[in-house]
Amino acid sequence: MRTAIATVCLSGDLTEKLEAAAAAGFKSVEIFENDLLTFNGSNEEIRRRMSDLGLQPIAFQPFRDFEGWDEVRRGRALARAERKFDTMSELGCDLLMVCSNVSAEAHGGLDRAADDFRRLGDLARARGMRVAFEALAWGRHVNDYRDAWEVVRRADHPNVGVVLDSFHICAKRTDLRPIRSIPGDRIFLVQIADAPLLDMDVMQWSRHFRCFPGQGDLPIDDFMNALAATGYAGPLSLEIFNDQFRAGSARSVAIDGRRSLIYMLDRMAPASEGQPAPAISPMPPRSNCRGVEFIEFAVDEKGSASLSRLFKGMGFTCSGRHVSKDVTRWSQGDINLVINTEKDGFAHAYQITHGASVCAIGLHVEDAASTMDRAELLLDRPFRQPVGPGELEIPAVRGLGGSLLYFTDRSSELARVWDVEFRPTGETVSPAGLTTVDHISQSMQYEEMLSWLLFYGSLLDVEKTKETDIADPGGLVRSQVIQTRDGTLRIVLNGSQSLRTQSARFLSEFFGSGVQHVAFGTDDLMATVARLEANGVAMLPISENYYDDLEGRVDLPSAVLEDLRRHNVLYDKDEHGEYLQAYTQSFDSMFFFEFVERRGYKGFGAVNAPIRLAAQSRLARHPAVPKR
Repeated sequence: MRTAIATVCLSGDLTEKLEAAAAAGFKSVEIFENDLLTFNGSNEEIRRRMSDLGLQPIAFQPFRDFEGWDEVRRGRALARAERKFDTMSELGCDLLMVCSNVSAEAHGGLDRAADDFRRLGDLARARGMRVAFEALAWGRHVNDYRDAWEVVRRADHPNVGVVLDSFHICAKRTDLRPIRSIPGDRIFLVQIADAPLLDMDVMQWSRHFRCFPGQGDLPIDDFMNALAATGYAGPLSLEIFNDQFRAGSARSVAIDGRRSLIYMLDRMAPASEGQPAPAISPMPPRSNCRGVEFIEFAVDEKGSASLSRLFKGMGFTCSGRHVSKDVTRWSQGDINLVINTEKDGFAHAYQITHGASVCAIGLHVEDAASTMDRAELLLDRPFRQPVGPGELEIPAVRGLGGSLLYFTDRSSELARVWDVEFRPTGETVSPAGLTTVDHISQSMQYEEMLSWLLFYGSLLDVEKTKETDIADPGGLVRSQVIQTRDGTLRIVLNGSQSLRTQSARFLSEFFGSGVQHVAFGTDDLMATVARLEANGVAMLPISENYYDDLEGRVDLPSAVLEDLRRHNVLYDKDEHGEYLQAYTQSFDSMFFFEFVERRGYKGFGAVNAPIRLAAQSRLARHPAVPKR
């Protein structure tokens, strides 16, 4: 199956859209009529530009309000079609996509519509062209792909076929089984779009919230498996109407589009005997992530001294020094933190740009080499730098905000990275009971969230949670989690359209997207926080009103409530258990740390997020004061 993208998916003028599609590796495009109408040049210029870019136009669309007219209007519609055929001839395109009539003045009747398309097919055949009929979900009389196919079947014309659009079909929860009975050669075009599940008018849903396969909640895999049963071997084209995509970089969105199709085809069930297999390179499976190997912080010398003190206060031991670089390893439980104070190289450049920050995350995966192979097949950007004497080459790709995502495993030399690259210090610090990296929270532009959701979801064997809106004093923050089934990896993606939220302020001060906070797990949060306080770690003060309200809505012993209050610990529970959480104050006004205890609890304390955000906002305006 050829993959394609409709120009309506991308921002910019038509030339910019075509260049972005070609740069992402697409060989075929659908030309959206409005893009052509607003282009300041001739159709022949566009044809030459497509040829220069190695692009083939597979369809011109949409041709609206065609079927169901009286004889006079039918004549006008056929005359309009002739003009579109002229345009298509100049573009070098042979397929006109016709969407079902939405006019209240149109007449119904499958035989009437079939006769209209028989006449249109005759005009198309005379021009060496074809037409394809799509059922819009809000079409006046034809709004179901089964009716569109019946019109095509009754027209019985070799130049008339049907369009299957995954959004129009799946958004209405239409039965997918009848797709299997449509002959593959009568399907002229398949358009692919996913979408989040929303309870709203289907037209508005379609025109603003479509997304690439893998980013939404529609049953795209079921749709594709039904399609495979038809023997269809034509183009799969992305047709996405999305406000975020229109506001984003055309090239980045185009790359996401190709990545989504690669990922979608990779997920398709193996082709049955006699059916075409997905036309993609064999790929390693999604990587099984077994946890966070390390988190690397890029800081200058002054920042290194301050961060080292904070790490010691949190119970981390400086357990190793790099054999050749100004890099230290800090350990506690299964957690490894790295402080990089090098004067050149990637981390230094990252620190110069962003200030004290998390510049890299290392993931412990089942097979680092196959993870890297999959990443490159998914168009993720590999990162390589010179390897010094005695160092290991750890595979890595570019992650959020230009940071790095490294991969280690236990089945190769990478299992010895700490022994090979670091010399033990012999130092010891009394631990604070921290055991694991519970989750990593990344803040990004709202328009980036779908992109990074696809990045993680296509590469790693993770699941996504439902989106959540968090109330910040400066506006709403959209939050979504990707995580492994066993919780060994949890990454929280946060984006805000308001410029006044803490997430947005972080992006402004950080000069881009990145890690805003890291949460560590403990088996006894009260004991951990008591140790942190004794070590002088500045904790985030929580308002007294929170605990007054907690006392009224949660049945906890008064002694437990007093402990929560005294140690600034937040509390939540769900049907699985209880959750305790506490926070440090921000380091260098950039990032902060969270400490959590899970007693069977599955969530992330979303009910407490507004309390934490308000406390951080208040602390930014006024210094902390002791509790009464």
